[in-house]
Amino acid sequence: MVFFGCGDSIERLVEYELGGATMGTHFSIKLVAPDETIDRAELQQQFMQALQRIEAQMSTFVADSAVSRFNRSSSTEWIEVSAELCAVVESALAVSRLTDGAFDITVGPLVNLWGFGPENTAVEPPSEEEIGRVLRWVGFDKLEANCSVSQLRKSQPEVYLDLSAYAKGYAVDQLAELLDGVGQKDYLVEVGGEIRLQGHNASREKWAIAIEKPLEFERGVQTIVRLTNGSMATSGDYRNFFEYQGRRYSHTIDSRTGRPVVHNVAAVTVVSDTAAFADAIATALLVLGLEKGIELAEREEIAAYFLLRNDSAIEERMTKMFSGLLRK
Repeated sequence: MVFFGCGDSIERLVEYELGGATMGTHFSIKLVAPDETIDRAELQQQFMQALQRIEAQMSTFVADSAVSRFNRSSSTEWIEVSAELCAVVESALAVSRLTDGAFDITVGPLVNLWGFGPENTAVEPPSEEEIGRVLRWVGFDKLEANCSVSQLRKSQPEVYLDLSAYAKGYAVDQLAELLDGVGQKDYLVEVGGEIRLQGHNASREKWAIAIEKPLEFERGVQTIVRLTNGSMATSGDYRNFFEYQGRRYSHTIDSRTGRPVVHNVAAVTVVSDTAAFADAIATALLVLGLEKGIELAEREEIAAYFLLRNDSAIEERMTKMFSGLLRK
């Protein structure tokens, strides 16, 4: 994602930017004309505390996180977790049901097998036998959440949670809620490319968000979307992949087949009310590919933008909801 401000013909409002490192990436927050009563140093501290709390619960890259402890457990009994983690898992499972498993937070063992997990580096594809073995542990139907008592249960000891396609979007939403809580009206929150914004930019105009061309070795702008309220997330196959014997293997794994996606959809961008849903559904649509992805997005009235890799050209397809955003 690239961010653009526009409109220099009128006096710009004061804009402050806060940010830092988190979740293996960076976060950035732009505040436009904040009220003088807002203590920005205290707000930065609150942001860091919220992000540290989320990492401590949901990151597979943190050995002692709640998710890591759940993954290490061999128990198939109900395990008590925080109300927040339970709610996140419950929401993620709802997206899995909506997409018939194209989005699946139990995909972790396959991600690790293909060398894209926290401990591995992709070198070559796993064998058919290895894929078949690990597939037995994967499937959102092997996980249950009972959030009335904040408990999770897996049906097999090997079931492994991977919230990487949900947690960043969720973190964006949490930071946005902090800003709403202090009365900040105009802001942009970004964590690792996932975005939520409200109001207007410092030029008193809609926020202008550029969607990248899905290029491997350079950066360029494909199109610009202008928003005043909402969230945006992109899922793509062009940054994290490896090649073996002339074939390309993406980090986007289809949990139903156990293999990386192989169609020509290079990236999917979704605009939605929350960054968590946009994050998850963009991943699902990338897994589904153009035909099934468009069908789902149109049925559910999702604003989705597909970039296709055809020979040396990049082609675009979009849902009616997304097309409406470009006309505004």
